[in-house]
Amino acid sequence: MSVPAHTKTHPVADELARLLFEGADRERVHGAWRRLIRGKEFAYRADLPPRERTALSYERLRLLNEAVGDPVELAADPYRLAGLHEWTGPVDGGLTTLASIHYNLFLGSVLDHDGGRARDLSPFTSLQRTGTFLCTELEHGNDVASMETVAVFDRVTGGFRLNTPTEGAQKFMPNTSLTGGPKTALVAARLLVDGEDRGTFLFLTPLSDEQGHLPGVRVRPLPPRTGTPVDHCLTAFDQVWLPRGALLEAEHGRLSADGTLTSSLGNRRKRLLRSINRVTMGKLCMSAGTLGMSRAALTIAVRYAHSRLLAGPKAGERIPLAAHRSHHGRLLHSLATAYAMTFLHRATVSRFAAHAAEERAEVEREVAVAKGWITWQAREITTECRERCGAQGLFPANGLADLPLNIEGGITAEGDNLVIWVKAASEMVFGHRVAARADGTGGPGDPGAPGAPGDPDDPGDREITELPFLRDLLAEVERIWQDRARAALREGPSGDPVGRWNVTSDAALEMVSAHARLRAADAFLAAIGRTTDARAGHLMRNLCRLFLLRQLGAHSGDLLAEGRITADHVRALPKAVDTVLGDLAPHLMTLVDAFDLPAEVLSSIPIASGGCVGGAVSDDLAGRVGVGAC
Repeated sequence: MSVPAHTKTHPVADELARLLFEGADRERVHGAWRRLIRGKEFAYRADLPPRERTALSYERLRLLNEAVGDPVELAADPYRLAGLHEWTGPVDGGLTTLASIHYNLFLGSVLDHDGGRARDLSPFTSLQRTGTFLCTELEHGNDVASMETVAVFDRVTGGFRLNTPTEGAQKFMPNTSLTGGPKTALVAARLLVDGEDRGTFLFLTPLSDEQGHLPGVRVRPLPPRTGTPVDHCLTAFDQVWLPRGALLEAEHGRLSADGTLTSSLGNRRKRLLRSINRVTMGKLCMSAGTLGMSRAALTIAVRYAHSRLLAGPKAGERIPLAAHRSHHGRLLHSLATAYAMTFLHRATVSRFAAHAAEERAEVEREVAVAKGWITWQAREITTECRERCGAQGLFPANGLADLPLNIEGGITAEGDNLVIWVKAASEMVFGHRVAARADGTGGPGDPGAPGAPGDPDDPGDREITELPFLRDLLAEVERIWQDRARAALREGPSGDPVGRWNVTSDAALEMVSAHARLRAADAFLAAIGRTTDARAGHLMRNLCRLFLLRQLGAHSGDLLAEGRITADHVRALPKAVDTVLGDLAPHLMTLVDAFDLPAEVLSSIPIASGGCVGGAVSDDLAGRVGVGAC
């Protein structure tokens, strides 16, 4: 049984793709990036050692830059910027990292400060110089507020002296080698005026030219890390002089000629957070990249499940792996999660793009929560897909082996997942109200919560497969864990802030997890409401049902204890899941066809196009030694 690299799409797959990829905005947000990765220049190169793979990522960055249009407008467009990461992530994790740094952290930060568009940005928009971003230090990762790098205001010249005072203050793992050509960095450093710390700001700092690193710039390559290689380095500065214009200024901090700082923000920590505000968009970029990797992994694994044959129950019979519930069930659970991840990401990007200034804190928290959940789920999905492809999944040429390792980078970059979730949890214990019921009523402690005393809707009258009921039960899970976190915080040891948080954090993190899944469910349900094809609507409802049933399974004891569900509901859960899996199983290919991975990409992946690593080399895979049809 052979799976062609591409078949004519089905109307149902087209409708699902419309829902997944921004509807009417699909071409603007995704079109250029999807066309870009179709090129042979983006095919996997198994023959390249790490250093040459890194150089190739920089070459691809230049090809990408040609497809960007106006890089300045790209940096200002959250939708297209996120879309870029979704499509480059599956084909080159190194390129995705470089693009994220150059367009978002570097160029975006310059544009977000005073006079950004008035600067001569042509060296960066043309990629004569690649932009990079230096914030994290060797001894200061998530506690960047403690960074030690300093920029000392020089009253004689009006400029600054950039200096790394200790070994621990070296900037940790930016892409600052000579690979890829000349580079300029934005360096986060403490501004010192007459010995007084004025807060952390960004300084535009040339690092290298065609001859090498500039005087005073010390760069040492780091050992290889997991995943697609990038030229990570340790970087330090020895009294590097910078002109006055190197300081990036805005309302959070402006320095006068006499060294007086004026700021709209009252403390140094807030100035730091405003200076590196692009990290929030970076979280959306990281989650977008891992989202694209998840969808690609599922496409590969599902196609392989239909082409890989094994012995059937009758003598001489051969049936595909996809025929087995033990195989397709796991893929369907991952598919339901991937659809939920996609809809959550779309909703989060939309809210971020349109938020008002007074909503910033809440929106930044929602972005952090989404980033943590999406990237963690992406790791689970890509690992599952690799396993479902057996030994073939271990070969990078089959498009899966590198993905979980690349996702590890997304989990850590732009704020380690656990750290940003702990921050969100601390804010949400008392500063967050659980969402209302699907019908718009109710909330935490509200008697209208499903199954609560006085609720006209007795849970015994509800079916465990009803989407509104399942959604409201998930909201109840969030409320249960918020109540537990609040009780733990109130009852924790007095006079011991760390001890009080220690007894609270587990429940608070469960609350954050439930909140992320509830937001994903709400985004999924909203997408169902936009469906115009009845058959696509049926698949969407079943996928959402499968997603919700799985989320609630682990919490059925709590819901039963709280009177939100009955014992009959608990008994019915396994059968409900099995029924939905049976209904969805014949549509596996349609569900992944909607991910719209280009035929050119699929045809270059042996197990996604009816082949395997180690088979006889076929014409369409010529030139790839040891790769062919099985």
